[in-house]
Amino acid sequence: MKKQLVAFLSTFAVVALWSTTAFAQDGGAGNYFSMYAMFAIGAGIAIGAAAFGGALGQGRAAAAALEGIARNPGASGKLFTPLILGLALIESLVIYAFVIAILVVNRIDLALLAN
Repeated sequence: MKKQLVAFLSTFAVVALWSTTAFAQDGGAGNYFSMYAMFAIGAGIAIGAAAFGGALGQGRAAAAALEGIARNPGASGKLFTPLILGLALIESLVIYAFVIAILVVNRIDLALLAN
């Protein structure tokens, strides 16, 4: 019962705080700078999430490969190539996220120069 009460009160607090910020906004339209600031924040969060996910994936892949080698040292030759290939593919996904974040930030700079 106590857990349900805590969950209800925390949910109620989040909803109450969110609604007050929604009603506190002024009626005017946002300017271009605030919109592009949100794009920049989104790009930063995206690259952070990609780096965090890539690091977790690489850590799990390396741990699984080392555990396999520890259990069967004769299989190290068979595990090495797929491990390196998997690590390269994981890293390429993080690099793609970085490139997309750079493109978004460059697009913001070009849009601000045009205005």
